Amino acid sequence: MNLLERFGNLDIYIFDQLLRGRITKDARILDAGCGHGRNLVYLMREGFDVWAVDADPLAIAATREQARALAPRLPPDRLVVSPVERMTIFGDGVFDVVISSAVLHFSRDEAQWWATVREMWRVLAPGGMLFARLAATIGHEASVIPLGDRRFMLPDGSTRFLIDEAFLMSATAQLRGELLDPLKTTVVQGARSMTTWVLAKGNPRGGPSSQ
Repeated sequence: MNLLERFGNLDIYIFDQLLRGRITKDARILDAGCGHGRNLVYLMREGFDVWAVDADPLAIAATREQARALAPRLPPDRLVVSPVERMTIFGDGVFDVVISSAVLHFSRDEAQWWATVREMWRVLAPGGMLFARLAATIGHEASVIPLGDRRFMLPDGSTRFLIDEAFLMSATAQLRGELLDPLKTTVVQGARSMTTWVLAKGNPRGGPSSQ
């Protein structure tokens, strides 16, 4: 089995959290906005306790098909059609890890962004970890075009809800979360910037921090 078959298109920054022991087999993990399950290949194959939601029925159908191949014992009702901002199927504090990979920047406005973040925070257990990777203005401040309500046109021509350092630091304070890592931003030349936001709800349960 080659690396691509084993790990799929796993976000490298999620892989980093795995390496540091913050995502473990004893954790209940939610991929909030899973798409076609690209970040679940390794977790499913290795028998992690995974759950997933996405508003797109076709995305959930594809993720269920992936689960049938990689994790045939995984109950299909763990992969659910639901908007991330209204996950009424889940109670409070039921997940140890919530993953939001390339989801939040599709928010239509600040109200939806906050509804999505607060809902992920609601289902996260005390001591649990929220991992988010989302588009930012950082490093592209002079080349993005503001459209209002934190929506911008990016250098690549796409339109996204963009955050900056001050916005995320304020959000962390409002949630009363604790940054597990400093904010890290990857600048893709002439295209976009992606920031990784990793925080704990109360006392972290995971492994040691790293710069």
